[in-house]
Parts: sequence; C-alpha cells; structure tokens
Amino acid sequence: MNRYPRDMSGHGPVPPEANWPDGARIAVQIVLNYEEGGENNVLHGDAASEAFLSEIVGAAAWPNMRHWNMESIYEYGARAGFWRLHRMLSDLPVTVYGVATALARNPEQVSAMKSASWEIASHGLKWIEYKDAPEDVERADMAEAIRLHTEVVGEPPRGWYTGRCSENTVRLAAETGQFAYVADTYADDVPYWIEFGRDEQLIVPYTLDANDMRFATPQGFNSGTQFFEYLKASFDTLYREGGRMMSIGLHCRLIGRPGRAEALRQFIEYAQSHEGVWFATREQIADHWAQAHPHVRFERPSQMDQARFVDLYGSVFEHSPWIATRAHGLELSPAHDTAAGLHNALCRMFRSASEEERLGVLLAHPDLAGKLAAVKRLTAESTAEQAGAGLDALTDDERAGFIAMNTQYTEKFGFPFIIAVRDHTKASIMAAFAQRVSHDRPTEFANACKQVERIAEFRLKDMLPR
Repeated sequence: MNRYPRDMSGHGPVPPEANWPDGARIAVQIVLNYEEGGENNVLHGDAASEAFLSEIVGAAAWPNMRHWNMESIYEYGARAGFWRLHRMLSDLPVTVYGVATALARNPEQVSAMKSASWEIASHGLKWIEYKDAPEDVERADMAEAIRLHTEVVGEPPRGWYTGRCSENTVRLAAETGQFAYVADTYADDVPYWIEFGRDEQLIVPYTLDANDMRFATPQGFNSGTQFFEYLKASFDTLYREGGRMMSIGLHCRLIGRPGRAEALRQFIEYAQSHEGVWFATREQIADHWAQAHPHVRFERPSQMDQARFVDLYGSVFEHSPWIATRAHGLELSPAHDTAAGLHNALCRMFRSASEEERLGVLLAHPDLAGKLAAVKRLTAESTAEQAGAGLDALTDDERAGFIAMNTQYTEKFGFPFIIAVRDHTKASIMAAFAQRVSHDRPTEFANACKQVERIAEFRLKDMLPR
C-alpha cells in the first residue's frame, strides 16, 4: 500500500478540552535541560568536542581534541547557572531533562533536584547526535540510559526526550513500555497519542521556540528582553485560547547567565499574576491527560487492506464501489482517517473519473420519494436520509408533486434530481427542484456531482470518529 506515515491532522480544528485541574486555563511547563558533563567530549569517548548551544555561536567540533573554552562554558552551567536557577525555581514544579552520564557526574545537583521535588526525566545516555545511529545502537543506549538513570536518581524515568533524535527514537521509546510520555516532537500545543502497531504512546510535545537555545542560534534572542517578550506573547495567546500547554525550554549554561536569568524571573512573576495558571511537571501533565483522555483505538481507513476498505466505504458513493477501490490506491495517511480526509480521497477519484463513469454514479441515485422508496428498495443510507427530511411521510399530493418534478428533471437532463436532503426541508427541496430544472445540462451535471459529494460527506461523518 502507498501510505504516508506523517500525521498532518492531529486533533483537528478544535483540540479536546484539556480540563486542567481546578479549571486552569493554561498549563505552564518549565523544562531544565541538564547536559553538563554529558556533552561531546573526548574524555567521554567521543570523536570530537562539543559544538552545539554555547556562547560560541558557529563553533566547530575539534576532532580528537579537548576544547577548553567549550568545556568551561558547560562547566559554568553546572557550577553557577544551575544553582541560580535552583534558587529561583525551587518552589515551582520543574521537569529536568537529565542526560544520564551528566547526572552521574553531578551528584550534588541531582540531590538538589530531588530536594525540590522536581521530576527528573531521561535526556538519553549522552547528549550526542542520533540521526545516523543504527537502530540497535540507539536501542542499547536507551536501555543503558534507563539503567544508569535509575541507579543515579533512585527511580526509573517516566519521561523521555532525546533531543538530537533519529526517525526511530519515539518508536523505540514506546516499545520499552517504560514511559508515561515521550517528548521528542514539537507538533502540538497539547498532548496526543501515537500508535506503533500494538504499542501506544502518549506524546507531551516540547518546544524549540520558547526556548533559551535561541540565545545560541542565528536569528535568535539577542537579549533577555526579547526572551521575556516572546514568552509573554506566547503565554497571552495560549491563555486567551484556553486549554493549552506552554512549554519553556531552559539550559543551565544559557538562561543561567545573570543577564538572561532576570528575564525568566520576570516572566514567572507575569504568569503568576494571572488566575487559572497551572504550573506542572510534564509527568503531571501526562498523568492528567492519560486519565482525562485515554487512548481510544479505532479501525483506521489508511491501515485497511483493500477488501476491508471497499467493504466499509464502497457504498458511500451510491452503488459505486469502484470509487473506494481507486481511493485505496492513493497515498493515504493518518489525515485520511477523518471524515474530511477520507472524503477528499474519495472525491478525488470521483472527480478524476470519466464523464460516463460519473454519470453512472448519478444514475445509481434513486428518485426522491419515487418508486424505489415506495417499494422500500432504497439503500439503508438513502432510506435514512430521505426519512430525515420527512420524505417518507409525504401526503399523496406531495408525493405526486415530487414525482412530477423529478420526471420533468430526468427527461431534460438524463439523470435523477440529486440533493443532499440533510441540508434541506421538504419546502426547500421543492424550491431547488424549480430552480435547477431551468439550468442547462453542463451546469446541472456539475450541480448534481457536487450534491453527490455532499451526500458522501454526511455519510462519512456518521462512520468515523471525526
């Protein structure tokens, strides 16, 4: 099957109600990345020095060499930046993304994290790039990260974030069955579920925009004021919308510098000045979401074989299963597991069909309140639709009027009058009859095809969760 794995649909137009505790309008989640001592370094067995997220913008990795200046920048994060942030944030719920080897090399800081009741999630074994890592190597490193984390912290991590991940990372984390959440996506403002075969994993998405890493990237933040203003604008938007989550990404060696730390303090005071703000760890958010919105599996059109797909959706276009057969061969994705998405796929095949084929679809539709209805030979879908507009309870005069109008229409155009009756009443259907019978055939052929598509849309909305 030709399938596209990315989910471009997500929660759709309206995210689910978050129902944050105590009726909060927003969940604010602070992440402190603890990487100092886990970065690339020949002392750690790596091939070169670190080159990412420091005061040396555009730094290059030094193969087979220590980079003294880079090391000291990271050491600032451990020696000074962490403690400044700990003093500032110790009374707030914070999630630490802890690199396991960094945690092992910083026992005093780990003790302080625990004393503040911060969540310590796993940030991998080492803070290195995994995009080219073989799957077995990444899986082994993940297992060792969990083992070492448990040994150093005293309990296993319930959250995972690699950061410099591969296309396999989220699936590998899900397969462990270890984690209440995985954070290696930036795809939404609220949590969501993802399936990997029989495995399902809650995703609590992270952020790279409301993140102090932009102090160390081109076109990033030049000052603490810019960081504060960006956080404030993000908060204002999400607070106004309600039911959203705001993640804030921090690094000890970046926001821990005094000229930047003040911006963080100002933002926290700003957020705390509002009612209905829930400061929470990612673990708390994950537990809340899993309880409020447990994962519900359903039969996904994009994952069906052709026989099942046609069996379920072959009648969406009246007596025309060939449309579903052709649609199954398209590049389907999770976006087509919704009524709107599947409707688009089916309509593409209808629209690209020959005029003769489309005429066949029009001819497959029954007369409104006609002979088929009278002898109860309509499809179940057509029966319900006509009944919904009251066409199953016509007076003799009304039925005669419908039959006369439909006869006139059919004789002129060569196909029956088709209308999505769920959009109408008996009176508006008769008015449409009178209007459309005056059209020329090309105009009315196009109108009838649009009505066929509209009928299909209604049917799919009855069949799919969204």
